[in-house]
Amino acid sequence: MLLALDVGNTHTTIGVFREGEILRRWRLSTVRERTVDEIGILLRQLCEWAEIGPGDIGGVIIGSVVPPLDASLRAAVISYLHAQPLFVAPGIKSGMPLKVETPLELGADRLCNSVAAFAEHGGPCVVVDFGTASTWDVVSKKGEFLGGVIAPGLEIAAEALFSRAAKLPRIELAAPPRVIGKGTVDSMQAGLVYGYVGLVEGLTSRVLAELGGGTVVATGGLAPVIARYTKIFDVVDEDLTLKGLRLLWERNRSEHD
Repeated sequence: MLLALDVGNTHTTIGVFREGEILRRWRLSTVRERTVDEIGILLRQLCEWAEIGPGDIGGVIIGSVVPPLDASLRAAVISYLHAQPLFVAPGIKSGMPLKVETPLELGADRLCNSVAAFAEHGGPCVVVDFGTASTWDVVSKKGEFLGGVIAPGLEIAAEALFSRAAKLPRIELAAPPRVIGKGTVDSMQAGLVYGYVGLVEGLTSRVLAELGGGTVVATGGLAPVIARYTKIFDVVDEDLTLKGLRLLWERNRSEHD
């Protein structure tokens, strides 16, 4: 089995694969202060709960955009799972040419998303990932990473509104039945959710116009929420980043072993 960890700024998604199939997945909060032992015990407990022993894990791959956690993650995997993790980092074989000015700055999650989307849907394609930030990753017909867009995530936008406006309450991120609100809560919900849908549709349409069309794949924790209110996506795949991690493992396992 392969253990894949997608470590984001807000959430960490963990998946267990057997021969390309996801057997288990977990979504946890990313806590930068977690120690090696806390991470190791958590990983062991999750595996034991899923009836997976340390000996069943044949490999571990980690895609992290939180550098302060990387050393603890590595030590935890070595100590508690007795495996040497492979990190998605500069120099990893992706099979995808990076046609950008600063390829070393490309986040692990964005590379994973692009590799998985092209493998499953071909090109050209656009991946919209709803995380702490929302990103648009663009892949050519030939499978080249062409660049993308980065915007504040929906939760960041909501948090800014709550924290900077003293009289506005925290609300559920759900769309009201109509855009014109009759009260504070439904007015805020309309502005946040429908407003964000407008941002997503506008940016995606502009990206597609420059690209000349393509398949639009949505992923990330909030993808299902946004997908309810727009038809701009062709596919919604919450496991896309994990699938990309698996593909990168397969393309690098011989050298890693």
